[in-house]
Amino acid sequence: MKTTIKEELTAYINNLINDRVLTEENKDEWHYLAFNQDYYMIYYYEASEWLKRHEIDPFEAIEIVINYNQDNFGENNTDINSVSIVNMLVYIYGEELIYSCETIEELKNL
Repeated sequence: MKTTIKEELTAYINNLINDRVLTEENKDEWHYLAFNQDYYMIYYYEASEWLKRHEIDPFEAIEIVINYNQDNFGENNTDINSVSIVNMLVYIYGEELIYSCETIEELKNL
């Protein structure tokens, strides 16, 4: 994961902690609440710019998502458009961040 993405998602997670969306009591739901309950991004232009800002080639992003889906679900079930790909990338990278932590304090200090 690129440093810029980690920094952005860490700030996003910290906002959720500050808003009491993520708490010690709902630890089993952190990933769902942060990266699956709602879309991270909803506009195609915004998603395309997100990829550019993080210097991710769209084909590389598609490959990451397809490989993740194949490894975890046996098939690709993500639409190939900028919004779906970015939301799935955020889901994947968010999973990596969330599951590396055991406590709220660890999440805060990513």
